Amino acid sequence: MSGTDNAVGVEYTGVRELRGPLVVVEGVRGVGWDEFAAIVLDSGERRHGLVLEVDRDLAVVQVLEDTAGMDRAGTRIAFAGTPLRVPVGTGWLGRVCNGRGEPADGGPPVLGDVYAPVGGAPINPVRREPPNEPVLTGVGVVDVLTTLVRGQKLPVFSAAGLPHLELAVQIAAQATCGGEPFAVVFAGMGLTHADAAFVQDGLAARSAARELALLVNTADDPVIERLLTPRLALTIAEQLAFAEGRHVLVVMTDMTAYAEALREVSAARGEIPARRAYPGYLYSDLASLYERCGRIRGRPGSVTVLPVLTMPAGDITHPVPDLTGYITEGQIVLSAEVHASGTYPPVDPLASLSRLMRNGTGPERTRADHPSVAAQLIAALACSRQVRELADLIGQPALSPTDLRFLDLEDGFRHRFLAQGPDENRSLDESLDLAWEVLSTLPAGQLGMIPAELIDAHVPPRHKEPT
Repeated sequence: MSGTDNAVGVEYTGVRELRGPLVVVEGVRGVGWDEFAAIVLDSGERRHGLVLEVDRDLAVVQVLEDTAGMDRAGTRIAFAGTPLRVPVGTGWLGRVCNGRGEPADGGPPVLGDVYAPVGGAPINPVRREPPNEPVLTGVGVVDVLTTLVRGQKLPVFSAAGLPHLELAVQIAAQATCGGEPFAVVFAGMGLTHADAAFVQDGLAARSAARELALLVNTADDPVIERLLTPRLALTIAEQLAFAEGRHVLVVMTDMTAYAEALREVSAARGEIPARRAYPGYLYSDLASLYERCGRIRGRPGSVTVLPVLTMPAGDITHPVPDLTGYITEGQIVLSAEVHASGTYPPVDPLASLSRLMRNGTGPERTRADHPSVAAQLIAALACSRQVRELADLIGQPALSPTDLRFLDLEDGFRHRFLAQGPDENRSLDESLDLAWEVLSTLPAGQLGMIPAELIDAHVPPRHKEPT
């Protein structure tokens, strides 16, 4: 572990069982849950663990580096008496580490004057400040239609084969808070080595500017490490936000890989499975991560969480997206149909939602026309979809001139507004102007959700016929 502050006490040698990533130790006294453990093998190799369960004189320890190569007779375990603590502060910025916080960039261990427990602590609800300022991502469809607000938790729902990792890296590389102190903590879980290299390359500029802490857990790393990675990322973010005064965006991908690691450990512990063999506490476990975001009254920083998860077979009722939807404040949904058309990012605007965007948009936050333009564009796209279905039934020649305008709007939205390069950083003004350009496809009489003075200011005269 990178600079851990966990002193150890009495060593125990009574290893009863090695079970997958778990060690069962007998004869222990005074050991508590979540306690940090130092494990020394007969060869002298040191490993680290956390106490999962205590029953009388038995303790179940999850080994962060896995139990491969361990044997019962030659293993000694010492318990620290405290939960796992790691150094926190600006020393993480500009560093690339593995999922346990150990350097993966050839540099020295991350050190700090302050240590914090990896488990964290929930924000006191009385001291929570409601989210009310935007985090601009440079991705037009996100900034205009599903605005991310400081202190919000807004997941990305995707499926295998869709470019969710590209979108996550683009957002992490481009996101800003209007010139205020900002940082990104990126936690990759279960990534292939090719994906890990892609993430590092895509975020190299932000890392060089010391605005990024990167934690990478690859698919061949121990499964237990995958459970620690998001907690370590959030612990780093909390210090940067609430002690250093920065606005911090935490990107966590892929939360489905995290949940599968949790399922594997649960099976090793012999727990009774729930839906699709996930543990019954999956909801509370995910909530313990997502709810660590927010703002604290009287402090300038914020923690915003963007979890990315893949839905097996595109099933949004799968336990991971289903439970995530209950905890978080909206979702950005990627569409296989849009992706098949060659459009990036393949966001489905009618399935996506940011429940807090009203709090973070409008005058003095984004732009005065932003809320009404977003609402009108969503309403127009819904009408366009209905017209498209009607055209499939009765044929396009039978449509009215206004119906044809809605079909033109749908095409304009996908090709002019939604389509954006993976390296293109689009300003909010540019995105809103493109939204107006798409809306001007319709006659002014169809823009009933936008005040007349805004229409006069933004819609060319030739488009202002009443119907």
